[in-house]
Amino acid sequence: MRNFLLAAVALMAMGGAAMADNLIGDWRTAPDDNGNTGIIRITQCGQSLCGTLVQAFDASGAVMQSENVGRQIVWDTNPTGEAGQYRGMLYSPDRGREYRSRLQLSGNQLSVSGCVMGGAVCREGGVWQRQN
Repeated sequence: MRNFLLAAVALMAMGGAAMADNLIGDWRTAPDDNGNTGIIRITQCGQSLCGTLVQAFDASGAVMQSENVGRQIVWDTNPTGEAGQYRGMLYSPDRGREYRSRLQLSGNQLSVSGCVMGGAVCREGGVWQRQN
């Protein structure tokens, strides 16, 4: 009985990890208020997922220098249990604000939205495209 319980717990843990793996990778953001985009690298960070801005692009698509490169943009993100849905936190460099995030994964597209704590200010973050 003990071995059965251990196996069941291991399978549930692996199922959660497999679900989280769908989001892992590099994502090109939708243009922000200034027309800039970036590449966010999402990885496993402990029990959650997080994402760091690894490259920034101006409105023309040229690589640009940004003080936000290397900054964590996505954190404390976990699957909700519904197919492709994640909740967590994200930072919007163009507005300098943190949002409670809602992410919806559909193939190689990630719909991003979020609300400032308290829900008074919500924002659509557009659709991010998988890069790898």
